[in-house]
Amino acid sequence: MKNSAKPTIINSVSELHKLIGLPKPHHPLVSLINLDTVPNTDSSTTHHLILNFYSVSLKKNVKGKLKYGQHYYDFDEGVLATMSPGQLLSTRGQDNYEVSGWWLVFHPDFIRPYPLGRLIKEYGFFSYEVKEALHLSDKEEKMLEMILQNIELESQNSIDQFSQDVMVSYLDLLLNYTNRFYNRQFLTRKNASNDLLVKFDTLLNEYFTDKITDLGLPSVHYISQELNVSAHYLSDLLRSLTGQSTQQHIHEKLIEKAKEKLATNSLSVSEIAFQLGFEHSQSFSKLFKTKVEMSPLEFRARFNN
Repeated sequence: MKNSAKPTIINSVSELHKLIGLPKPHHPLVSLINLDTVPNTDSSTTHHLILNFYSVSLKKNVKGKLKYGQHYYDFDEGVLATMSPGQLLSTRGQDNYEVSGWWLVFHPDFIRPYPLGRLIKEYGFFSYEVKEALHLSDKEEKMLEMILQNIELESQNSIDQFSQDVMVSYLDLLLNYTNRFYNRQFLTRKNASNDLLVKFDTLLNEYFTDKITDLGLPSVHYISQELNVSAHYLSDLLRSLTGQSTQQHIHEKLIEKAKEKLATNSLSVSEIAFQLGFEHSQSFSKLFKTKVEMSPLEFRARFNN
């Protein structure tokens, strides 16, 4: 492939095998690729790919730096990265880069008839950025590698009426462990997580103080962009540390500001709603009543008795 701003769209597992110089996969909808068998790419070539299927890569024994897009990342331990269909992957080979491990790819049609076909959308880590990859302990790495190897063995067996059921069961187990290990990472990397939490609180306070009247309610997307993390990663991290998602934190701060205004000045509910970024006071009143279990006027009346 030549350097190009236009990405190459890969629609099937077979297309991916052909692109990277591997034989046809044993199964048309799922493949476990041993990274040791993938031919080295030209270090001067940048690859822009959109994979229209799920991707789970377990990289280990990495030497050198790996570049995704414009950023380099040092991986000195096992790393698990996940991608959902339609995401852009930009990579560039490096002369001093070596890696071993596994790359699991599976088409949405492979899991569509199963509960996992619906539940997989609840795994936020499929929308994390590369820099938010899961760093594994030796024990965790071996556990996931064992599951991946079981998927490989099953995919290479003669396909029968149970093959897909067994492989989807292993996939389900793999993703459950991934979810578990991510939550462990949020807690064990406490300093980094707490730093992000402090930055989040500061950003939210500054927004509600200086920007909300002009810019309206902050969105999860805006907050995550300002903090330079993906929206799903931020919400999952906050939920693991505080029990609340990003949206819940925004609403909590909003209600706190609303209570303050209702209790300390004589502005109408409509004026307060406008100051808090609402176009329609009815939307503000509905949210307030949902969170506080009383209307704004009922809340204010408590301070006028």
